[in-house]
Amino acid sequence: MRIEKITNNKKQYLDLLLLADEQEDMIDRYLESGDMFALYDDGLKTVCVVVAIDKEICELKNIATYKQYQGKGYAKALVKFVSGYYKNNYKTMLVGTGETPATVLFYESCGFEKSHVVRNFFTDNYNHPIFENGIQLIDMIYLKKKL
Repeated sequence: MRIEKITNNKKQYLDLLLLADEQEDMIDRYLESGDMFALYDDGLKTVCVVVAIDKEICELKNIATYKQYQGKGYAKALVKFVSGYYKNNYKTMLVGTGETPATVLFYESCGFEKSHVVRNFFTDNYNHPIFENGIQLIDMIYLKKKL
């Protein structure tokens, strides 16, 4: 398994990024300004994008694993890597996600704890209803992790 920082042609990973954030113009808001990482294990498995919020906080904006490789620890390994990568530069990492039990449990298993909620985020910012595991996403649930 190897992890690379991607600095050029980030849009070539759009198919994977769209698994986690299904509206391209929302991805465009953070893709170029963020740091992108790709995890390879006999081919590409997972990508993520991290952005600086301020001098103490960074945010994991997108993390996605190809469906056939989900549940095999790749996303967790990438979260662990980026947490270590940023621990000397930031005090806290945030991640925002939909309110689905499996996703929240995943982030909690990676050391995040619930922080705050942005009401109506998905309904106010996306041009169509977003569903995850049959649940319509309305509010953005933020979790935080001390680095």
